[in-house]
Amino acid sequence: MNQDITVPPPSNSVHKPKLRPTLNSYFNKPTLFKAFFFCFLPFLISLFLIAYLNQSGKNSEMVLLAGFCNGSDIANVDSSESKSVPFQETRTGHACSTMGEPCISCTTFNILAPIYKRLDQQNQSVRESDFRAFWLARNKKIVNWLLYERSSIICLQEFWVGNEELVHMYEESLGAAGYDTFKLARTNNRGDGLLTAIHKEYFKVLNRRELFFNDFGDRVAQLLHVQSVAPFSINQNESVQQEIIIVNTHLLFPHDSSLSIVRLHQVYQILQYLETYQRENKLSQMPVILCGDWNGSKRGHVYKFLRSQGFVSSYDIAHEYTDSDADAHKWVSHRNHRGNICGVDFIWLRNPHNSQKLLKISWAEAAFGIIKYQLKKVSLAENDAFPFLRADSSGNHITYSAFCDALRQVNLTGLSHGLSFQETKDLWVQADADGNGVVDYEEFKRIWDATWLQHMDEDCSLEDLNEGIAEDEAIGFAVKKAVLFPHEVEKGIWPENYSLSDHARLTAVFSPVRLRCSKQSL
Repeated sequence: MNQDITVPPPSNSVHKPKLRPTLNSYFNKPTLFKAFFFCFLPFLISLFLIAYLNQSGKNSEMVLLAGFCNGSDIANVDSSESKSVPFQETRTGHACSTMGEPCISCTTFNILAPIYKRLDQQNQSVRESDFRAFWLARNKKIVNWLLYERSSIICLQEFWVGNEELVHMYEESLGAAGYDTFKLARTNNRGDGLLTAIHKEYFKVLNRRELFFNDFGDRVAQLLHVQSVAPFSINQNESVQQEIIIVNTHLLFPHDSSLSIVRLHQVYQILQYLETYQRENKLSQMPVILCGDWNGSKRGHVYKFLRSQGFVSSYDIAHEYTDSDADAHKWVSHRNHRGNICGVDFIWLRNPHNSQKLLKISWAEAAFGIIKYQLKKVSLAENDAFPFLRADSSGNHITYSAFCDALRQVNLTGLSHGLSFQETKDLWVQADADGNGVVDYEEFKRIWDATWLQHMDEDCSLEDLNEGIAEDEAIGFAVKKAVLFPHEVEKGIWPENYSLSDHARLTAVFSPVRLRCSKQSL
């Protein structure tokens, strides 16, 4: 049924349609929404932006080792320390490369003990160790870097062993991450020392030794004999659990050039101990990795000494740098308290059967190199050096007593840190080639003109791991990659905004290789 629709008559009042409330309607009166919009909402937006920017900063810094073992180049990294996470969730270790190739990683880092970190250049007595908040925050950042990098081997120098809280923080954090940690204090209660951490997922510690040099610098060294947990595959039918010797040390700082003999002697003691340890334990030849702060550059006597003993610098090998002067300053790793920058942190590798001189011969050559340097320092060229060494000898030769007196005059003997009587005697025996009791000019010239081997050829050739192993073969390591952080130091520049330490952190990655070579015995 149709119904009529009644339309009400118009009235004099105007009926406006009911409108939806607008923001302006709320802003025109004090409401909770107004307070929320102006106060709480901006606060929430700020928190979101801060979180986003922090994450972006983390991502930029998280790429440091993303290229390790994946075939890509290592990315540049901002050295700003406002970020807390160092690099992407990339893990180094046995499974750190593509194509199933195993590898191990090693990090060395002088973390600058708070007792040595100066906070006021005008007042050298003000040290970071006096301010708990400072040293704790800095070392927490260092621990975060180490945990994210997760190297198979970690070697730290200037570890503040004298502070129980700091020691506990490192041991607890690294222990929870799967590391066995070993610390060693310097002698005479110097306050700092060494910490070596071995990841249990990759290595089992078979033995360890502590070396005390008991010298002028109260320096020490750690030796760890480890075995790989996961066997390295030789071929489809054979694999080996590789054994390695690792050494962590921190050599004396050369406050004076005459102290170079002390650092050289410290390395000599390490290499002597290595030989003795392998001989007494009837160990076959195995790779040796030396880590630490060597307080000497590529142009120094220690570098040349180690090269003559078959060691190679992993960073220089990875970047194809030579021992030439042209490549001596391509990178730096330390800015010392004098403001000088130099490359002093090394991870040395010596594979089984690398060509090397007899240790005593290398030591003599290195010591004579220091003698020559000291003579040149007082402006004595070859023509002047021989008369200086000859002194008042009646003949045209150098006597043993004149030789000893000359060493004393250039501060290499007669001091607590100088050459010992036996070491001086051994050098004399090397100098007196014909054994007639004197050194004539020809014998002197042979010493003066002696040059270091610029390159030590290996007796062994590297081969792939997919062939059978022969009786005269051994397992060694090839350097895959090596990186310094902050990245500016790789260009020889020390960034002013870097304060994590006065040293850069060095990490190297190695992969196992077969070495075909003739058997040698110690």
